[in-house]
Amino acid sequence: MSSEITVQNLNHLGIVAGIIDEIGIEKNINERLGKNSREKVSAGVIVKAMLINGLGFVSAPLYMFEKFYKGIVVEHLLGAGVKAEYLNDDRLGQVMDDIYAENVS
Repeated sequence: MSSEITVQNLNHLGIVAGIIDEIGIEKNINERLGKNSREKVSAGVIVKAMLINGLGFVSAPLYMFEKFYKGIVVEHLLGAGVKAEYLNDDRLGQVMDDIYAENVS
């Protein structure tokens, strides 16, 4: 009988994610930009992922963004069903364009 154990990091990112949830940033972004049923993750989740990355003291460039989340408990931080590969530079760029189009400062 063998069992496989997977170890993933949480570090201080759980606190950062909790504060983002408490403030309601994800919800506000989703209300402002709306949700697209074709997207695997909402704009609010993408913004939350960018904030966690920026406050994770690593700040990966966009093309390496999903690699930042490899080995981290992505579903615990960002929500059920969210995978690191969903956090790619194309989706991040699309969300930033949408935010710019909304005149958000």
